[in-house]
This record gives sequence, structure tokens and C-alpha cells, in this order.
Amino acid sequence: MPKMKSHQAAKKRIGSTGSGKVIRVNAWRGHHLEIKSSRRTRRYAGKSTMDATHAKQVKRLLPYL
Repeated sequence: MPKMKSHQAAKKRIGSTGSGKVIRVNAWRGHHLEIKSSRRTRRYAGKSTMDATHAKQVKRLLPYL
């Protein structure tokens, strides 16, 4: 049986913690940061855990995660 392919875009954006929770990068942190307030950009910093309802879809995109 051949290997399953991972979704390349999802592989760059989604990861997992040591306990197996799915994590993602927060949105709105890409560019034009100088016009956004410091309070706003701090809110977008770091990573967030994804909801368990998306676990089935993520598992299909990334079978080896």
C-alpha cells in the first residue's frame, strides 16, 4: 500500500502539542502591523489550540500528525 500524502498547505500551518492537541497560528498577524495598535497585535501573538470539532478534518489533511 502506498504512503498517504499530507496536505502541504495544512502542514505549514497546523502542528500538534506533546499531548496531541492541534495548534494553529492566530490570524491577522501577517502584515500592515504598523497601523494596528499594540494592544491589537499582542492579542494576535502566539498560537491557539484548535477546537476538537475540527479534529476529524485535520486528521484527514495530515494523516501522520
